[in-house]
Amino acid sequence: MASWPTLSRALTALALVPTLALAAPAPEAPAKPAKAPSARAPSRPSKQYTVEQFMKTTSVFGASFSSDEKRVLFTSNQTGIYNVFSVPLTGGKPTQLTRSTTDSTYAVGYFPKDARFLFERDQGGNELSHLYVHTADGKEKDLTPGDKHRADFAGWSHDDSAFYVQTNERDERYMDLYRYDAKTYARTLLFQNDGGYDLGAVSPDEKWVSLGKSRTTADSDVHLYNVATKELKHLTPHKGTATWNSATFDPASSALYMQTNEGSEFMRVVRYVLATGKLEEVEKADWDIVYTYFSKNGAWRVTGINEDGRTVIRVHDVKAGKPLTLPQLPEGDLTGVSISRSEKRMAFYVNGDRSPSNLYAYDFASKKVQRLTDTLNPEVDAKDLVDSQVVRFKSFDGMVIPNILYKPHQATADNKVPALIWVHGGPGGQTRKGYFPFIQYLANHGYVVLGINNRGSSGYGKTFFTADDQKHGKEPLLDCLEAKKYLASLPYVDSSRVGIIGGSYGGYMTLAALAFHPDEFNVGVDIFGVSNWLRTLKNIPPYWESFREALYQEMGNPETQEEMLRSVSPLFHAEKIRKPLLVIQGANDPRVLKVESDEIVQAVKKNNVPVDYVVFPDEGHGFSKKKNEAEAYSRTRSFLDQHLKKASATN
Repeated sequence: MASWPTLSRALTALALVPTLALAAPAPEAPAKPAKAPSARAPSRPSKQYTVEQFMKTTSVFGASFSSDEKRVLFTSNQTGIYNVFSVPLTGGKPTQLTRSTTDSTYAVGYFPKDARFLFERDQGGNELSHLYVHTADGKEKDLTPGDKHRADFAGWSHDDSAFYVQTNERDERYMDLYRYDAKTYARTLLFQNDGGYDLGAVSPDEKWVSLGKSRTTADSDVHLYNVATKELKHLTPHKGTATWNSATFDPASSALYMQTNEGSEFMRVVRYVLATGKLEEVEKADWDIVYTYFSKNGAWRVTGINEDGRTVIRVHDVKAGKPLTLPQLPEGDLTGVSISRSEKRMAFYVNGDRSPSNLYAYDFASKKVQRLTDTLNPEVDAKDLVDSQVVRFKSFDGMVIPNILYKPHQATADNKVPALIWVHGGPGGQTRKGYFPFIQYLANHGYVVLGINNRGSSGYGKTFFTADDQKHGKEPLLDCLEAKKYLASLPYVDSSRVGIIGGSYGGYMTLAALAFHPDEFNVGVDIFGVSNWLRTLKNIPPYWESFREALYQEMGNPETQEEMLRSVSPLFHAEKIRKPLLVIQGANDPRVLKVESDEIVQAVKKNNVPVDYVVFPDEGHGFSKKKNEAEAYSRTRSFLDQHLKKASATN
């Protein structure tokens, strides 16, 4: 299933509904679990860093070239909250362009012909984002004013005279599509969404709009809307379970490129030829292809592959008919590729386990690579951080469960350390390789962290992805119990000190573990987690309407399956929770309402169990401010040090 829309921009390892799923096939089960890191492997004495030192590292993302292609626009939380910056392609100090101190501001992109740029901003994490323009005289203008709707940027027209915006101001349930004039900001309705469709793409000639329609979390279709005639055509009728997503139109508006796993476990790329209606195979990989798109005039096509918990990029030279040989780069994943309008330059990010994302620029002709940011706090030596490793174990029924393992430098057979099972958001999310400051902070202070991809996770095939449907709190939770057994098999783990932690859906799994298996884990940390599925499913944000029925088929329908949902909701079994619990919540969370955390905390306190509760009044479903993130990290480590690291086996 698509995970609940991404939990936060800062903690992408957490998550809870409709973003595109990264579903991929399960690899062949290995004969034996992957070899764990050696318990006695040589390790450097690791210096331990404060949370303040970790927080001095900067998070950056997004890339848009200026009209003269001399600067790149991006988002950075250098100031403690996300704002818009730009940096010269030749390198140098980034320039801050927005100065919000209260609400995070996210760069969308430069205008094609001048120095104006677009950005998005919500209010305190309420996810009612609006689209703004930063004008040439430095002023900000809300292009989508109002206080009860959200608006999202949806791309530029091919001739650069306009841009597209989707908003639910007409009907809070559905996102309509508008065309905004780039000079006057006058708008016209391009598609009125009365059927609960998800926008795919607009063809360069503006004759077509591709639309998605979810049937279940693993079964979806693509429709094609004729702008002139207002006719809607179903392109992907199929039997059985299959995901169909629209990816992009080609620059000539001759074909719609789509992704599908029909007839296979993997997502591959096909195209629908508009003139003939013919479907043609385009590209496949041994894992899921999660996106593909063209540069402005079609010289390049960029493909992203979700390969066993990491991103692999292919840049296709369309004319030559072969992939581009990418430049030599530091170890890590190449992500966030953006190609300039002239198609002469490329911006991208490199992210590694021990290195947060950094922005780079590449010139196709000269093959010169220029690093544009340096985001790791210079006080932190990357050698003191740890590399992750993909490991697998067989669960109770033989299903192979993939995981991302972080082993502290100080963990040895002679110095066994406590461990945590990290459960990602979702359902349907994925723990991936890469730099996660929270996990690195915990590992740096002596905690083994196993990021489990329990059944139902994205990235390992549609069979694996659907294996948790209406089984939440049961089989996927049993995978977490088996993960504890796996940790116990590692010679450097103290099996008497194992906790469970997670955000959003992972927070639910934490609460479920403590309620339904009260003797398994020593502690639990619940970050924005669901405690009552009946309430959460009845109160999903109205603009998720297109995904409501699919979500109900995944989790259960609160109107017709009340008994089942009550049976797997920790709130109704809170009297069984006997181990220390930390709960972290954003007051403005529109996905997991604050009452979810209020009530589970109140209920567990009646058991005379240690319960810590942290509420951030200016956050939603995740962290957008460094000061809050730092407090959450610090409170978590303090809680774990007290109740896990220093605890006896009986706790």
